[in-house]
Amino acid sequence: MKKKVLFVCVHNSARSQMAEEFLRKLGGEFFEAESCGFIPSSINPLVLEVMKEEGVDLSNKKTQSVFDLYKENRLYSFVITVCDRAREKDCPVFPGIVKRLHWNLENPEDFSGTHDDKIEKTRELMIEIKQLVIDFINEYKDSE
Repeated sequence: MKKKVLFVCVHNSARSQMAEEFLRKLGGEFFEAESCGFIPSSINPLVLEVMKEEGVDLSNKKTQSVFDLYKENRLYSFVITVCDRAREKDCPVFPGIVKRLHWNLENPEDFSGTHDDKIEKTRELMIEIKQLVIDFINEYKDSE
């Protein structure tokens, strides 16, 4: 049976979306992935752009509220928060008996510079998230 994983961040607009899609793409035989946010917004345009480079189209993807998933009594094997340490107090906690992990990741909304600078930083973040997902798969694919 596949283990259910929930990625949580503040807006469900960038980091959690990338992590969800990489886990689906790279670990779909072992895991079911979802993502949500405390205050859902829309997918970050920088994320749309860099994920398209990876062959992932998020243009029709909707963000989800952590509260909606909680009200539906959804259960997860893993809940992974992907907020940066500076804003961790704003990062929601999903209740329930699960394995909780935290990935300290920058928020693309905070990137500055030209569009090219922001794209490059978002690309670097995407590569970091992809590696974290690969490491997660390798560590937990055989766990109970």
